[in-house]
Amino acid sequence: MAVPQKPGGGFNRPPGGGGYKPGGGGFSKGGFRGRFVPRKEAEHRINHFIRVSQVRLVGDNVEPGIFDTQVALKMAQDQALDLVEISPTVDPPVCKIIDYNKFLYDKKRKEKEMKAKSKVSEVKEISFTPNTDDHDFDFKAKHAVEFLKDGNKV
Repeated sequence: MAVPQKPGGGFNRPPGGGGYKPGGGGFSKGGFRGRFVPRKEAEHRINHFIRVSQVRLVGDNVEPGIFDTQVALKMAQDQALDLVEISPTVDPPVCKIIDYNKFLYDKKRKEKEMKAKSKVSEVKEISFTPNTDDHDFDFKAKHAVEFLKDGNKV
């Protein structure tokens, strides 16, 4: 049995149009951005983001000591450098007057170098059977010693 249809199509649309809206809804060109996008926290607080009254200054181009944050910030601005909080957990926090971009570059370079130098140790397996000859036993033992010298596990 056929159901009679409304003129203009058989779909019930919500009142108020509900048609196509340019630029509304769906996915954006930049890709899907979820509702809770985690914000990237800065690794170090710099300049006016340092919110303590006093800091301990260390570094090459300054006299080490405890200074008011505003004085330390002024010293950094005079040298056209940044005041960077190196160790925020101690009291007072340790800060350095340095070029922050150069500091980040050096840090990333050192991390990359350390990663390249670190070697994942492999587990080498050498099997001996009751039928292993003396020569084969010596040969395998010599290889085991070489593996251990190379830093592998046997």
